[in-house]
Amino acid sequence: MIGDPAGIGPEVAVKALASGSVHEVSIPVLLGSTAAVERAIDMIGANVRVRPMRRFEKPSDDPGVIDVVDTGALPPGVLPLREDTEIAGHATAQWLDELDALARDGSFAATIMGPISTGSLKMAGKLHKVISPTPGESYLVLLTGPLRVAHLTDHMPLRQVIDVITTDLVEGAIGQVNDAMRSWGIACPRIAVAGLNPHAMGDEERLEIAPGVERARAKGIAVEGPIAPDSVFRQCIEGRYDMVLAMCHDQGHIAVKTWGFSGNCVIMMGPPYLHMSVAHGTAYDIVGTGKADAAMMLSAMLTCGRLAAGRGFTGGTE
Repeated sequence: MIGDPAGIGPEVAVKALASGSVHEVSIPVLLGSTAAVERAIDMIGANVRVRPMRRFEKPSDDPGVIDVVDTGALPPGVLPLREDTEIAGHATAQWLDELDALARDGSFAATIMGPISTGSLKMAGKLHKVISPTPGESYLVLLTGPLRVAHLTDHMPLRQVIDVITTDLVEGAIGQVNDAMRSWGIACPRIAVAGLNPHAMGDEERLEIAPGVERARAKGIAVEGPIAPDSVFRQCIEGRYDMVLAMCHDQGHIAVKTWGFSGNCVIMMGPPYLHMSVAHGTAYDIVGTGKADAAMMLSAMLTCGRLAAGRGFTGGTE
């Protein structure tokens, strides 16, 4: 889904597809506004053409053709640019619904959400349409090269994090991460669980995190922890683990953004299909300037294609 039509979403989607490499791992289809995609093509001078669809049909496998499912969520002649608008919020919400429906009926093997504007969605009263991390249900995963981090909690004050961490939650999250990775083609995922306190030495580790890890290990999952949070991310980068389960937002995000910000991408575990996104916003200030970096969108598209096909993170059997 192209993201908010007023932002850089259409541009980075077009740039990524124009590279030609996305077609090596998938047959990509955009969902959104045909006019916004055509405007993006003009902005960056891409050598591709648009094939509009009013509803999903057999897509082209020609890298020079960008298929766009456009059901008319944006009225003809209306094309917001560089600002939040209620009409863009309504369109974005409708596209998110359509994206979900096409994944659930099997038309799409996986989905990617382009950069959205929470401002536009709030103006339209549609912010609830965005899938958000909810402990026990859905989890945010950030990927940057060899560092892959799932987050037990996300946008939550640290005082609340301490109360939320339970043995059941830790065990369930480990199981969900393990099942997802196996479906992506990692035969025996190696999972590390970060501690919450310095050197992973505290009541939370002893009373809740360690028992959760032990329960998951008793089910045959290859998991270790709690491991000192000041070293576990480096160990993942060095190849000792395939995924780290961080306890809170900053614990995981700081590691990811320090190791490699450009080119990282996002998985939202929770929906019954692979759902990904990018780790940047609409960047209204650089729309149309040629400065929009498509590295994250390209990474998301390539990763999404590999994982949906069960080929693992690097494209082979892992």
